[in-house]
Amino acid sequence: MIKNFFADYKKFIVEPEDENRVGNEVFDPNNYASFYILTLSIFDSRLTSWKDASKFEIDVDKSIKTVLRDFNQKQREKYHLQLLELDKYKNYFILALSSKSQFNPEEENDRISYIIDKILTNPLYVGQNWFNFIGEKGRVARKLFCCSFKEYEVEDQSHSKRDEKYENISELIPKNSEIKLIKNSPKSEIL
Repeated sequence: MIKNFFADYKKFIVEPEDENRVGNEVFDPNNYASFYILTLSIFDSRLTSWKDASKFEIDVDKSIKTVLRDFNQKQREKYHLQLLELDKYKNYFILALSSKSQFNPEEENDRISYIIDKILTNPLYVGQNWFNFIGEKGRVARKLFCCSFKEYEVEDQSHSKRDEKYENISELIPKNSEIKLIKNSPKSEIL
């Protein structure tokens, strides 16, 4: 073998992506086509509220954030999940699901169920020991969550500007400085 065969190897170096940097990217809603608000509770739960999780030596907040960080790294080309609410005195938590593709109305239930039951459940069930939270019925069904969802629709900003109250009355005065009084009557006549 020739000793200097790989002498020009530096021209072929491709640095791998830093997975930590990719996982810490800032969420940009403009990169997504559809958004859903998901409410998840434990199926056949042994918990009355999240504060009971400490009996099982599980930090619910930390385990959800760990799983969501891994999910967002692996699914960054398709989906993004964000924790919106986790109250230790409630028995559910709320996530925002963003998808890069628009779901058809007839398939959104199947797609969201797939994401929850197949992609999200296993890392929590096994990886974070959440199997301790469910009773025998849940273990037999190997089902962790009951999930409800609703599509999040972004309000058109032009409509909301019409409804906002003005702090400065001069914004209401027309440019020709002519002010007309409006009488409140059923016909709304201009005086």
